[in-house]
Amino acid sequence: MRVKHKLLAVLAAAATVAAGLTAIIAVPAEAVPNTIPLKITNNSGRGDPVYIYNLGTNLATGQQGWADGGGTFHAWPAGGNPPTPAPDASIAGPSNGQSITIQMPKFSGRVYFSYGQKLVFKLTTGGLVQPAVQNPSDPNRNTLFNWTEYTLNDSGLWINSTQVDMFSAPYAVGVQAGDGSTKTTGHLKPGGYNGFFDALRGQPGGWANLIQTGPDGSVLRALAPTYGVETGLLPANVMDDYINRVWSKYSNETLTVTPFTDQPNTKYFGRVSGNVMNFTNSSGSVVTSFQKPNAPSIFGCAGLLDAPNDLVRGPISRTLCAGFNRSTLLVNPNQPDSSNANFYQDVVTNHYARKIHARMADGKAYAFAFDDVGAHESLVHDGNPQQASITLDPFN
Repeated sequence: MRVKHKLLAVLAAAATVAAGLTAIIAVPAEAVPNTIPLKITNNSGRGDPVYIYNLGTNLATGQQGWADGGGTFHAWPAGGNPPTPAPDASIAGPSNGQSITIQMPKFSGRVYFSYGQKLVFKLTTGGLVQPAVQNPSDPNRNTLFNWTEYTLNDSGLWINSTQVDMFSAPYAVGVQAGDGSTKTTGHLKPGGYNGFFDALRGQPGGWANLIQTGPDGSVLRALAPTYGVETGLLPANVMDDYINRVWSKYSNETLTVTPFTDQPNTKYFGRVSGNVMNFTNSSGSVVTSFQKPNAPSIFGCAGLLDAPNDLVRGPISRTLCAGFNRSTLLVNPNQPDSSNANFYQDVVTNHYARKIHARMADGKAYAFAFDDVGAHESLVHDGNPQQASITLDPFN
């Protein structure tokens, strides 16, 4: 959907679709209806008006578009070059202390919400241009907003909270199952919102530069380190020391990757030779190789750590990406780690992800694209969903 930036393929929309659907496939107990209710509750404590957008791909046709409050799909019209304004797809959201219920169709997409003013969406000849606030000239740069991703299809609902692009307006997601039980994720601990920004300000090495404020000085968001490196807010060599130590270690030792929890006998073995990490299978044949990565590849889980949707390179790359971001590759030659005890313990790590996970009520987050490796992601799923929910949480 995002045509401005290639990272959509590995960001949290993909984490829901590519990762979630390949990792968690369920047979529904009953046929999933064409739409299910989505209850949006505003517990933010803010008095600003809220605007809701349900944007995505119609899974029945492959068309991109939006859904209105009744769940009816509307295809985007043709865009232009330069981009042309998109139709106003906004739905009036609930005021503070109130809830509304809309219908969500069988989509793979995003539900955006903004405070105070509507978001600006435009269309190019390639489709929808989504907000990219790492660009100072983006029209949404000074708007407070966030989004969730979801996929609703014949196998059920997957819905997640995400910080892959940014940490901003707090919220949680949930699903009600056929038996009436509910599953939720994404809530912060009390004080977690302000605590995150305070911790980021106190982290040396340029991490405080990720925080964006509005014209009045109020905090809007913190950019993910992917964009920090891309825009020069974080030094390009921020991960080099750790990368060098990993490459040195596995020049003399073997890194064992077991990428599938349900296939414990499928293992790949990595050794560095000539600045390249080669992975062999159990028969000793080289199956894929990785050049020494850099910070953009690690934070974005792309580039030199590209992860195609296959059964070999992609799963190995996902595991490496998680190991680099969590800084577990030096303390455990068997990846991925089965617990989070060793996560983010090195002085060189993804401090953005570290500080987010530390402040989540259940410890789970999508703080980088493949945070689902080892099931540490903020995702809920049900094969027979009765209702989904998004709760706009307090800013404290």
